[in-house]
Amino acid sequence: MRAPRFWYAADGGWSARLLTPAAALYARATARRLRQPGWHAPIPVLCCGNLTAGGAGKTTLVLDLATRLIARGRRVHILTRGYGRRRAGLLRVDPTRHDATDVGDEALLLAALAPTHVSADRVAGARAALAEGADCLLMDDGFQNPGLFQDMRLPVIDGASGFGNGHVIPAGPLREPVATGAARAHAAILIGDDHAGALTHLPGHLPILHASLAMQDATPLLAGRPAIAFAGIGRPEKFFDGLRRQGIAPAACIPFADHHPYTPRDLHRLRDLATVHGAALLTTPKDAARLPTNMRAQVLSIGVGLAWTDPAAPERLLDQWLAGRPETSTS
Repeated sequence: MRAPRFWYAADGGWSARLLTPAAALYARATARRLRQPGWHAPIPVLCCGNLTAGGAGKTTLVLDLATRLIARGRRVHILTRGYGRRRAGLLRVDPTRHDATDVGDEALLLAALAPTHVSADRVAGARAALAEGADCLLMDDGFQNPGLFQDMRLPVIDGASGFGNGHVIPAGPLREPVATGAARAHAAILIGDDHAGALTHLPGHLPILHASLAMQDATPLLAGRPAIAFAGIGRPEKFFDGLRRQGIAPAACIPFADHHPYTPRDLHRLRDLATVHGAALLTTPKDAARLPTNMRAQVLSIGVGLAWTDPAAPERLLDQWLAGRPETSTS
C-alpha cells in the first residue's frame, strides 16, 4: 500500500485530526506491548529499525553493518520478519530454493551476504541462529518488537521524509511517538540531509550518525542507451533522484508501492515501454528479487550502499555494541 499523502502534510489536516482517537489507541497498544520483557540471547543483538512505517533504509544499514562484522571475522546472522512472504513459520533463507513469495524480497538480499532467518517470532529466529553457531545477531526491523532483548537499538531516519506529520498510525506514519522511541534508542542513523527537520524532535544527548545513499554508477551499464526506471520501495523517488544525480534522465520513471508483487500486466507494460524507447530497464536489487527469473536477465539492477560522513563512526558503534557498552556516545 502507498502511504496517504496527508501523512507527510505539514500537520496532517482534517484527515489526521479525524484519526487522532484511533492513533491514540494504536500508541497505547504499542506502549503496552513494549512493556513486556524480552528474552536475553547469550550473544549481542543489534536492531536496525525505525519510528515510521515504510522504508527508511533499514536493510541498507543492516547490509553495511553485516559486511563490517564479516570483515572482523564475526559469525553474524540476520533476523527479519520476511515482509510480504506467503509461507508462515521459521525459515532459514536459501536463495537457491526460495523466492520472494517464500521469504520476502529483503530476506533474499540479506541472505546473499550472511545467514538469514525469517520469522515473526524473533526469539525463534535467534535460537535457530544460535544453533547454527552465530556469535552476534542483526535485526532488520523489530524496533517495536519486545520479544527479543536488543542490546543496541538504532532507529533509521530518512532525511527527506523525517517523521512526516508527527502523528501516530493511522493519523500519520509514526509507529510510536518520537519521544518514546528515542528514549529507547542508543543512537540514530540519519540517511540524507535533514530536509524535514527530524533532528529537532530528538533529544540533544542522542548520538546521531550521518550517512547518505551511494548508488552504483549506472552509466557504464547503459552504454549510451536511454533508461526506463521503475521501483517499488518505500520512496521510489530516492531511486529516481539517485539516477538523475548521475546525469541519467530516464525516459520514464514508474513508481510502485513498497513490496509490490509484479504482475504479468506490469511486466508487459515495462517491456513495451523499453521497446518503444529502445531503452534499458533499471530497478533496485529489492525489486529485482520480486521479478520472475526469466525477467531478471532483461533488467539492470542498480545497487545502493551507505556513504558515512564519518567513516569511522559505524566501526565505533560496533565496538561499543560488541563490548557491551552501547550507552557510550559516538559523537
